[in-house]
Amino acid sequence: MPIYACTTAQGTLTAETKAQLAAEITRIHVDINHVPPAFVNVFFSELPKDSVFVGGEPGVPLLLTGWARRGHPQEETTRLALELSAAVSRIAGVQEKDVLVVIQDSPARSAVAAGRSLPEPGEEKDWLRTPSG
Repeated sequence: MPIYACTTAQGTLTAETKAQLAAEITRIHVDINHVPPAFVNVFFSELPKDSVFVGGEPGVPLLLTGWARRGHPQEETTRLALELSAAVSRIAGVQEKDVLVVIQDSPARSAVAAGRSLPEPGEEKDWLRTPSG
């Protein structure tokens, strides 16, 4: 359900670092938003170094864009972004000033998984018990 896109310049992250980031992003999301780990999707996009800029100059930022269902308390979403930023910096060895985390949300009914509209936050157990069509 939640989707995290990690975008950076080619060569910034090793395969091992990507695996560690995916595991930690999943752990943090599960801890804060109380969803099963299998709900969390993480993918990585690497762009050529000559295609990444900050302030109009070549740069090596690490951008983490997340999507989650609307309805989680704002304090938890802020905590989520802060914890993700610190984890990305620590694991990727990137200074936190070069990490940007953005969490976007929309209504659960705006997304579909397994052929069904997603459940509202807190209704995951019932959704999981109901077989998909």
